[in-house]
Amino acid sequence: MDVLNEKLPIYIKIVEGVKNAILKNELKEDEQLPSTTFLSKEYNINIGTVNKAMNVLVNEGYIYKKRGIGMFVSKDARKKLIVERKKVFKENFVKATLVEAKQLDIGVEELQEIVKEVFEEMK
Repeated sequence: MDVLNEKLPIYIKIVEGVKNAILKNELKEDEQLPSTTFLSKEYNINIGTVNKAMNVLVNEGYIYKKRGIGMFVSKDARKKLIVERKKVFKENFVKATLVEAKQLDIGVEELQEIVKEVFEEMK
């Protein structure tokens, strides 16, 4: 979870780090997260900040608490994140790309070719 370099509140960085770990399958369904004490010491941050992040993740349904044991990744957390991120992707990236493409007189077919080309380059 290397998100501590971004200019966001620390608890949000932790939330996003856990979500990213779930998306990348670094944390899987029913897998236990590192303890709040460990995270606090590992990143040299206040345990209250870590607890705040964990509570956000619990409230959003991405993790759940087992009293006295710890925090675990919720069932279907990755699927839920993918749906959420696809909506954000469409709004923040696809629409902006289409606005720019329209300004450059790039049609659908040309845009598809550009996407295919870039996709191949990333392999």
